[in-house]
Amino acid sequence: MEDSAANPYLRNAVMTATPEQLQLMLYDGAIRYANQARDAIGEKDFATSYDRLTRAQAIILEMESGLNYDVNRELCERVAAIYGFLYRKLVDANVHRDIAAIDDALKILRIERETWQMLVDKVNKFHDAPIETAGAESAESNEVPASFSAEG
Repeated sequence: MEDSAANPYLRNAVMTATPEQLQLMLYDGAIRYANQARDAIGEKDFATSYDRLTRAQAIILEMESGLNYDVNRELCERVAAIYGFLYRKLVDANVHRDIAAIDDALKILRIERETWQMLVDKVNKFHDAPIETAGAESAESNEVPASFSAEG
């Protein structure tokens, strides 16, 4: 991240963030750059739009490269398809200076970010919940589950 070198606050935020927070930062960055590119195209500032769309594309590629297919291949394939769609929309927007393509990508990015935020909130609530200890319960009931379902 070029911006983090010039901004010590950003560098510190990135270095101390949890993996979940880093993912949110990536979504925020992609959304911010896509919005900036959209504005730049509207102002006919094509150099800036190119730069911002290229940055958004790089973020999408970074998120795609971070998928761990060993954990859940089917889920990763689905998410990779979404990232592929987003990347193609951003490339199309860059090549054709197409605001509608940026809007399509932004719509999906915002949904994905909102979904990720809900998951993070659910995980945080799970981790913040007190572990109940009753005298009659076995030791296994006090263990943290080995897996977490985002479905409910």
